[in-house]
Amino acid sequence: MKEYKIKVNGKEYLVEVEEVKEGTIAREEKTSEENKTQASSGSVKVEAPMQGNVFSIETSIGDKVQKGQILLILEAMKLENEIVSPVDGTITSVNVREGQVIDSGTLLFEIAGK
Repeated sequence: MKEYKIKVNGKEYLVEVEEVKEGTIAREEKTSEENKTQASSGSVKVEAPMQGNVFSIETSIGDKVQKGQILLILEAMKLENEIVSPVDGTITSVNVREGQVIDSGTLLFEIAGK
């Protein structure tokens, strides 16, 4: 396994790359970035992947969400991008409002895991 540091839009990511030979199944592991989003309290922070305009918020504080459920629609470059929940849990904070212009990395939600 090789480890690389890449930079995207000024934000650095540590990436591990494993060579997979034909006939083998790659196992899924958490990246170091995913590990950083889980706080010691068990909450998960959902950040904006890009700059854009908050088009609509689909959940509110106290809502129970499932992994893959749409939390927010982010409009960027005339496209509507669905921001989905990375885990099952309960929304503990909503840190943006509809119509707000946000930068990449802006904290959108915090979710308490099951």
